[in-house]
Amino acid sequence: MKIETTLDEHAAMLSLEGVLDRGAADELRNAAAALGDHITDLVLDLKKLEGITSVGLNCVAMLNKSMRGRGSLTLIYVPDVVMEAFVTTGLAKRLNIIL
Repeated sequence: MKIETTLDEHAAMLSLEGVLDRGAADELRNAAAALGDHITDLVLDLKKLEGITSVGLNCVAMLNKSMRGRGSLTLIYVPDVVMEAFVTTGLAKRLNIIL
């Protein structure tokens, strides 16, 4: 998986490319943690995400939970196959998703 980071003063965007599986989930957690606590708005650009596993879904859920206390997590450009996984698991109801 490839993760590209774009930073602003209190906001960050992580653009994901590939499949969000076990190894990629670790990379995503590390990338988000490296941003620091001063980031209040985190955006995940999923335009180039090709798929997501249950571990990837859990990773997104945990990022959402951790951001809730200090700001927000927004998902943009969610591919159909990934959106289907969010809907099937009920995660779509808890996430801020902009298609």
